Amino acid sequence: MPSGTYTTEIDVPIEKVWDFVSDMNRWAPLVPGYIEHEILSDTQSTWTFKGDIGIMQKTVKLQIDITEWKEPTLVTFDLKGLNENFAGDGYFKAEALSDSKTVMHGNLDITAKGVMGPMINTILKSFVPKTAEDLTKAIAEEITNIELRRV
Repeated sequence: MPSGTYTTEIDVPIEKVWDFVSDMNRWAPLVPGYIEHEILSDTQSTWTFKGDIGIMQKTVKLQIDITEWKEPTLVTFDLKGLNENFAGDGYFKAEALSDSKTVMHGNLDITAKGVMGPMINTILKSFVPKTAEDLTKAIAEEITNIELRRV
C-alpha cells in the first residue's frame, strides 16, 4: 500500500489546531489539485481534485468517511474512489509540546485496485508521500497564518 507520513512543528496551541482540523470545510480546499468538495454529513464528504500521477493527469473523486474525531489530538478517515478504483485511509494527529507549540502528523495510505492496480501503485509510491507532505504543510501554514492575523 503506497503510504506517506509527514511531521511538522508549529507555534500554535493544540486547541487552535483542533479548531481548524475538526472542520472539513477548512482543510479540504488545501488538498493538492483541489477542485471542489461537498459535505454530506458530519462524517462524510466527497472531494474532487486533479491528480498529476507521472505522465497522467486524472480528475479523481473520492468519498471521505471520518472514522474518529478524538478532540484535540486525532482525526482518522477512510477514503474510496468514486470514479477510480482506489481505497485507503489516513489521519491527522496533533501532540502538544507546550501551551503554545504543537507537532502535527499527517498520514495517507492509498492503494489502486483492479487490473491496472499494480502499475498505478508503482506510481503512487512517490505520489502519496508527496501529497501527505504537501497537505500537512498547507494545513500547518494555514493554521499559523490564521493565528498571525489574530495577533
